[in-house]
Amino acid sequence: MRARIRHAVFPVAGLGTRFLPATKTVPKEMLPVIDRPLIQYAVDEAIEAGCDTLVFVTNRYKHAIADYFDKAYELEHKLERAGKHEQLALVRKILPDGVRAVFVTQAEALGLGHAVLCAKPIVGDNPFAVLLPDDLIWSSGDGALKQMVDRAGQTGGSVIAVQDVPRDQTSSYGIVATEGFDGRAGRIREIVEKPSPEDAPSTLAVVGRYVLNPAIFDLLEHTGRGAGGEIQLTDAIAQLLSRETVEAFRFRGTRFDCGTHIGLVEATIRYALDHEVISDAARQVMQSALDELGVEDLK
Repeated sequence: MRARIRHAVFPVAGLGTRFLPATKTVPKEMLPVIDRPLIQYAVDEAIEAGCDTLVFVTNRYKHAIADYFDKAYELEHKLERAGKHEQLALVRKILPDGVRAVFVTQAEALGLGHAVLCAKPIVGDNPFAVLLPDDLIWSSGDGALKQMVDRAGQTGGSVIAVQDVPRDQTSSYGIVATEGFDGRAGRIREIVEKPSPEDAPSTLAVVGRYVLNPAIFDLLEHTGRGAGGEIQLTDAIAQLLSRETVEAFRFRGTRFDCGTHIGLVEATIRYALDHEVISDAARQVMQSALDELGVEDLK
């Protein structure tokens, strides 16, 4: 039986320039969707999947994420004195008991592959997960990572999350070709980083969830700079294909690309409509806005 996947790696060293000027002082991973930052959704997904060691690969300037997961003694004291026990509980349960946060500095921005490699001293020889907080995945059942961890437990190999994208968007993703794909999962026989539409082997795109065996670290250590002059995780995965089974996995859920303005808006709308407290009010606000624009009823 495969060992439990306990380590989750969060590459959060990026500068988030698309969201300037907001990200001049606020990391993009701390941008809120309703009442929680993006990073909290990814962390909750990892914890649900059984991870208890959360490795944040950050840069020397981004302190807000570490501050968020640290204890806020003054805030907690004020909430307790004011009798605001519900808010106090929210602050205290950001990380449950038994879950630890570890911060590793990526000294130079050399790409996603390099960021993952920076986590090696913490992860060691254990299988692990990688989550990109920009990709917020909504699911009415098990989270995307839980689904992937369960699949990896069955196969013993690495598992990569994929979704279908329009062919004219393949140059924005790593694209896989598979064999034996049954609509949910299949073995990857080829993976290409950001191919042009005419060269893409399929329209199955890699998105921000990975379950990886530790063999990937050795490959990353010997992977040269690829697309964009960076050490690409995709290039190391391409080499891993000859060593072990690596599966493409189409998760159940909806992905929001919160690294883009419209993706963050879409996520906010979806989570507002699904929120147990504000869903009705959110629908009314949206309908009023559509009425002002002369749009028909919100379905």
